[in-house]
Amino acid sequence: MTAAIDVSMPLPGAAFGATVRLTRPLRETMPEGLPQALADAGGLLLLPGLGEITADPRLLVTLSHLFGPEVEDYRHLLTRVTMVHDAVPEIFLVTNTVANARRPPDRPVPPLTPDGKFPVQYPQREGWHTDQSYRRPPPDISLFYAVVPVDRTRGQTLFASGALAYDALPPQLKAKIEDLQGLHAQPGTGRDRAAAIAGKMPRPFAPHERSQPQPVVRTHPVTGRKAIYVCEASQMDWFEGPFVGLEPGPHGAGAKLLDELMTHYTRPEFVYVHEWTEGDVLVWDNRCLIHTATWYDADTEKRLMWRTTVRGNPGALYEGEKPSWIPQAAE
Repeated sequence: MTAAIDVSMPLPGAAFGATVRLTRPLRETMPEGLPQALADAGGLLLLPGLGEITADPRLLVTLSHLFGPEVEDYRHLLTRVTMVHDAVPEIFLVTNTVANARRPPDRPVPPLTPDGKFPVQYPQREGWHTDQSYRRPPPDISLFYAVVPVDRTRGQTLFASGALAYDALPPQLKAKIEDLQGLHAQPGTGRDRAAAIAGKMPRPFAPHERSQPQPVVRTHPVTGRKAIYVCEASQMDWFEGPFVGLEPGPHGAGAKLLDELMTHYTRPEFVYVHEWTEGDVLVWDNRCLIHTATWYDADTEKRLMWRTTVRGNPGALYEGEKPSWIPQAAE
């Protein structure tokens, strides 16, 4: 029996997304209507009240498989095994509870907008990205589950709709980016904007670490809608990019265009701010959304979130490509 779902669109305070409530527990049956709900909602679903996943983390993997044929096994892709769930290797830990974990982002400067509101727009709000855009083919869907969230006023996750932002672009800017490619860099390869501004030369990287070109305007393989597909400071190549064919570097024409796009992309009317409650699952579509995280006090608060990554339908552009991030045997 297929579980019925109750879908409410859009998400509170946003122009996209949906809240989905399940009529039966996950352990009894999987809600197979979720992929269509995700497409209809513009790429973002909130499934509240799924605390049963904490006791049975395999449920999160089974749920993930509804959205695509391949759920990433992090044992083969991460150097730090401490960030992988010890019993379910498809789960990546986003947490400050393990040694050498990544710290939360800094607070924006200034911490509020001039009219006293919570800042969401770039460049006041930083860190906007889509998961693993430095890989070809890039992933489709991410699922994020709140095991132990911090207080709702901190540790939020923000999402911006690339489809809504694209639709609202001025015609001349649409034309300028229509056939443009962004050059996406793997974090840790030293090609981020801060390194470029400081004049630090990036380290040599192996072929499977190379920055990857991606379309700036990406057509969704399910809905057919066009969306802006770019990231900002740490996930673009600021030495050879950020755009293929435009003046490179942190002060060139490419940088000016990226700043213009990101400022537009993250306007408040295209953004949803999620305040976490224990047992929440968020499902987002990396093909048409970007997201970022907000500050929490990692010295006094404990946070544990579980993430899975789904692949399988990046679109016709990537058909037949071998994964760029996996070393190929010498021929």
